[in-house]
Amino acid sequence: GVAYEPIPVDTRAGDQHKPDFVAINPNGKVPVIVDGDVTVFDSNAILLHLGETTGKFMPADSAKNRGELLSWMMFVGTGVGPYSGQAVHFQHMAPEDIPYAKKRYIFEAKRHFDILNDHLADRTYMVGDTYTIADMNVWGWARMLPFVLGADALPSLPNLKRLVDEIEARPAAQKALAIKDGFEWKAEMDDEARKNMFRHLQA
Repeated sequence: GVAYEPIPVDTRAGDQHKPDFVAINPNGKVPVIVDGDVTVFDSNAILLHLGETTGKFMPADSAKNRGELLSWMMFVGTGVGPYSGQAVHFQHMAPEDIPYAKKRYIFEAKRHFDILNDHLADRTYMVGDTYTIADMNVWGWARMLPFVLGADALPSLPNLKRLVDEIEARPAAQKALAIKDGFEWKAEMDDEARKNMFRHLQA
C-alpha cells in the first residue's frame, strides 16, 4: 500500500556498475531503495526499514519476537542467500565444472532449507502468529528452490512449500513478481553479460 516507483537495473547489461548506481549502493548490487532522505541497500535491510517505518508486517512487539525476527532475518541473509547463490552459480553459471564446489554449496543450501522446513513444522509463520517480513525474506529464496536444488526440492520440504504457496497466492506477491514484465532486459547470457554479472572474469 506504500507508493513507489520501480527503476530497472539491468544486471546483464552492467547497469549495476554505473556511477549513478554505485553512488547509492557501493556494492553494485540490487535491490536498493531511496526513501526520502534515506537510502537502503540489501534485501534484509530494506525489509527491516520498511517494516519499522510503516509498522506493517512486523511481529507482535515483544523481546522474544524481536530476537526471533532478527535471528531469522540474518539466517536468510548470511546463510540461505549466499549458499543458494553459490549453488546456482556453480551448477548453472560457472565456466568450468568444479565438483567439490557444487557438492559443498548444494549441501549447505539444502541444510539451510531443511532448517526452515523443520522450523515451520509446528507453526504457520516464521515468527509469531502472523505473516511478517521474515516470511517475505524466506519466500524470496524458497520460491527459487527448483533452480537452486532441482525440481523435486520444494515438494520434498512440505512445510516450506506450504508457506511458499500461501505467499504466492497473495495479490501483493503476484504484483511484485510481475513488476519485471513492464521493462525490457538484456536476454542473452553472453560473454558481455557474464563479465557484467561475474566481475572476476574481467580480472
